[in-house]
Amino acid sequence: GVVSTKEPFQKLFNQGMILAYSYRDEAGKYYHPSDVYEKDNAWFSKNKDTPVRTKIEKMSKSRLNVVSPDEVIDKYGADAMRLYELFMGPLEQVKPWQMAGVDGVYRFLGRVWRLVIDSDTGEVNAKVSDTKDADKLVKQLHKTIKKVTEDTENLRFNTAIAAMMEYVNAATTSEKLNKENLLTFLGLLSAYAPHIAEACAAKLGFDGVFSNAEWPSYDASLTVDSTVKIGLAVNGKRRSEAEVPVDGSKEVLEKIALADENIIKFTEGKKIVKVIVVPGRMVNIVAK
Repeated sequence: GVVSTKEPFQKLFNQGMILAYSYRDEAGKYYHPSDVYEKDNAWFSKNKDTPVRTKIEKMSKSRLNVVSPDEVIDKYGADAMRLYELFMGPLEQVKPWQMAGVDGVYRFLGRVWRLVIDSDTGEVNAKVSDTKDADKLVKQLHKTIKKVTEDTENLRFNTAIAAMMEYVNAATTSEKLNKENLLTFLGLLSAYAPHIAEACAAKLGFDGVFSNAEWPSYDASLTVDSTVKIGLAVNGKRRSEAEVPVDGSKEVLEKIALADENIIKFTEGKKIVKVIVVPGRMVNIVAK
């Protein structure tokens, strides 16, 4: 009678095991990753230059391939450790631990930090203000909120992180960043990398515990693209691309393709036999 259901959860989810690379010589001796080196796509022990084989196996002390979370956190921080575990792949799959991957998400967190903080002064980045973001960046933010919300609810953490990475890439190239929109993005990141999100939000003037802030919401009308980029081809070979209306008719797409400079260049002096339109994907011009 303590809870309303027979079990205090709705379903059981079994996550995949995290494996690691092991290094073993012909005699069966295992080597720690720090005791081997790679040369010409082969591995050797450092002390005797003995050839060793590498294999992805279950982490085990006997195989000397256990990765200590404490060591990773000491070098990269808890946020990077947490983020990489979620970014490795689908949660239910078995996957190998790779330090290069940790380094990658650590660099991503560095880009997030530099969006908010000027590395030289330690103060808020000069391009962060109350000025409105460009329409394109606003749409990207709302798409990101939708994607991260849906993927988080369905335990698709790796693709949610990928969406946040795309947003940061777009924001990095923007000349101005709206402070409130940046806080909204940090609200998404907070579920995945709470420490850096908390620190950045505080720098932006958020008062209180940021991880307790309300989850961001999105405007559905801003998550739908009005245009799409399609390929333009001549005799099956892609020669150009064009931004076209999502609901553009075949006639409209055909006109856009035939007016493209590169398409004109590759069809000049030839007879256009047929125009094949695949809406939302490609226009192929058959010319002889």
